[in-house]
Order: sequence, then C-alpha cells, then structure tokens
Amino acid sequence: MAATTLTISPPNRDEQSPWVTGMAIVWAIALAKFLFHLYFNNRYGYFRDEFDYMSCGDHLSWGYVDQPPLIPFLIHISRAVLGDSLRAIRFIPALASSLLVVQAALIARELGGKRFALLLTALTISIASQYLSNGSLLGTNCLEPTLWMACAYFVVLAIKRNDPRYWLWVGVSAGIGLEEKYSIAFFILGIVIGLLLTEHRRVFLNKWIWLGGLAAFLIFLPNLLWNIHYHWPFLELMHNIRAEGRDVVLSAGQFFLQQTLLVNPLTAPIWIAGLIAFFVWLPLKSYRVLGWSYLVCYSIFFVLHGKSYYLAPIYPMLLAAGAVAIESSLSGAHGLVRLRRAWLKPVIVMALLIVGPYLSPIVAPVFSPDKFLAYAKTLPFKLPVMEHSHARAALPQWYADQFGWSEIVAETAVAWSQLSPAERGDCGIFAQDYGQAGAISLVGIMACRDH
Repeated sequence: MAATTLTISPPNRDEQSPWVTGMAIVWAIALAKFLFHLYFNNRYGYFRDEFDYMSCGDHLSWGYVDQPPLIPFLIHISRAVLGDSLRAIRFIPALASSLLVVQAALIARELGGKRFALLLTALTISIASQYLSNGSLLGTNCLEPTLWMACAYFVVLAIKRNDPRYWLWVGVSAGIGLEEKYSIAFFILGIVIGLLLTEHRRVFLNKWIWLGGLAAFLIFLPNLLWNIHYHWPFLELMHNIRAEGRDVVLSAGQFFLQQTLLVNPLTAPIWIAGLIAFFVWLPLKSYRVLGWSYLVCYSIFFVLHGKSYYLAPIYPMLLAAGAVAIESSLSGAHGLVRLRRAWLKPVIVMALLIVGPYLSPIVAPVFSPDKFLAYAKTLPFKLPVMEHSHARAALPQWYADQFGWSEIVAETAVAWSQLSPAERGDCGIFAQDYGQAGAISLVGIMACRDH
C-alpha cells in the first residue's frame, strides 16, 4: 500500500488574519488619528485658505487661478452633506490623513515588512508633523500624500508582481492627483526618470504604461483646457509670487533641516535608511525607481525655491522602506546577537510615542494660544517661517491665520450700518486678500443665518 504524504503550506499573507499580519493594529492607529483630529479640529477658527476653497466650491469650475478643481468640488459636496462647522469642513482632511497611515503600512507590507515594520510605519505617519497638519486644515495638502502614495503603491505592485496592468492605475492616480495639485507632475517625472535609469526601462515597450499615461491625460484634460482658455493663470500667479519675493528662500542646509522637521526629527533616520535601502539593500533594489523619484523631486523643489513642505507627500514610502529595513536588521540575526537587539524594538516604539505627542502641538491645535506660546519657548528649535509677512507674528502662520475673522466682520458691519440706503445701492467692500473677503462673505453670512 503506497504511503501518502500530506504537505501543509503556510497560509498566504493575504489570507492571514489581520491580527497576524499586523494590519489590525494599523487600522486601530488610523482610527485613533481620525478621532484625534475630529476632537481638536474646532479649537481655533477658520484658516485663511479655507475661505478660498469654500468660496471656489460655491462657484464650481474646471479650474481656478490658484488651484485645480478637486478640493473645491469635494468641499462643495462635504458642506452640502455635513454643513459649515469647522469639524465638518475638516472632515475630509481628517479622513485622508488617517487613511494615509493604512496606505503607508500597505506599502511596507508589499515591500516585505512584517508586524513590526507595519507598526513602525503606522506610528511614524501618525506622529509626522506635516500629516498632523494636513489632517487639521482643509487644503490641497490634505489629499496630496494619499494620491502620491497611491501612485507609489501601484508602482510597487507593478514591479513586485511583474504585472504591467498596474501602470494603468498609476496613471489614474496621477490624473486625479493633477486635478488636486499640480506638483504631483514632478513625482511622476521622477518615476519616469527612475524607470529610465533602471532595468525597468523595458516597461516603456509595454502598452499598459502608455494607457496609464493616456488615462492621466484624459482625467487632467478638462483642467488643462481651462488653463489654455484663460491663458495659464496659475503660471502667472506663480510668476507674480516670485517677482514679489513673498516666500522665504532656503539655503541647502536649511532646506534639508526643514525636511527632517516635516515628518518629526526622530523619524529622519528611518526615512533616510529607507532612501539608502532603495539603492543598496538587495531586497529593495528592485524598487530603486522610488529612490530616484525622491532625488528628482528633492532637486526640483530646491532649485525652484519651493517651500519645504512641497516634498512632504513623498515621505510615507521612504518611512515604509526604512521600517522594513530596520525590521530586517533587528530580526535577521541569530542566537545571542538577536537577543541583544530585541530590546531595540520596544525602545524605538516608546521613543516615538513620547516624542510624537510632545511635538504634536506645533501643528495640531491642542493648546490655547497662550499655552502654545509658552510651549513654543520650550522647543529646542525655532519654528520655520514660510513667508516674510509672518516673520514677526507671535503665532506661526498656520495658527495666526485662524484668528481675527470675526473682528473683521464686525468692523465691516459697523461701517455698513453707517451708510444710508441710497449709498448701499452701489457700494462695494474692498478687501486686502481672499482671507478678508472670505471672512466677510462666508463668516458674515453664517452669522446672519444663525441670528
């Protein structure tokens, strides 16, 4: 009688329990981040730029002078469903910033990460200063990292699974990203250059990457036609900003230093390790196209004197790669060496859990203004100044621009009440910027409606 051998294969990772793979705790961290934003997002007032997005949302179009149409469209829908409260208009930013935690962890998993790598990735994204800020304010920055990382995720899948059909989804993600903020074009350029500089250049012989490019073009086409029709107003705006010298120009050292502050200084070694791993660590060398994309974007934004946070959307993939490399380094040893390294995992996690909350008030309105000013004096560094006009402000720009709107509305109402009915017929209200105009228009209307 012939013997029968029963072979039991280990379960596929996709079929394993989320508790085994670590994705359950990732989702828990993302949920905690979402609830954090919902709780604190109404502590101050409307941010200056939020008036612009809401006003544009009241006048839907395929483009605007300072932005593509996606954010105005989404806030138009959000306000129709949720209303005009601070928590309502910041619901989309809170959701997008929290989902970024899951996105980055999924990238780490596809790069070969296990539970610790996924946990480390989720924690670094959760405490990153820029992503906390993105979840606290409505703006084009809030969706930008999720769209960049959608592109990165499909790049990883296309390479890992050797399936060129994923390049179509890279194109779809890029097209949607161009309708949200034009800067994703530099990321796509970096990916293209990275492909050309690696063995993956052969993908350009495949129809799917060209179909992806066509998809991106067709999705972006309505805004492109709008820009052509109105003679490229966004480019004129950028030219005028440069001509006025409004933005602070950073030296090479300052630009790099602010990159480390963007995602929390404690996580800088992790994303730097991820960048290096893309080029020199054998398990990730297949994905070094992503490393090239970072170098290309970094160079472009520095040469063009872009603000330091323009590069923020790219860091989740570097943090994911760094987490995978660190996990492998701590887990790859054997015997006594492995035991000696085991203590590093809880130490890294505890350090992130301590430093993250300590720095979070910089970008999330945890404190009152007075308490924040006292807290800022305890920081070992000065907060960055993005525009010369805010150099002397007590609060940083992202907080200072959330105050004063009710006072402007009240002063305007006093001046308006002093006009006779005849004078009001052809009277207009002149504002210095869209913040003042938006406050008078939107906050004033809300106040009248509430009374």
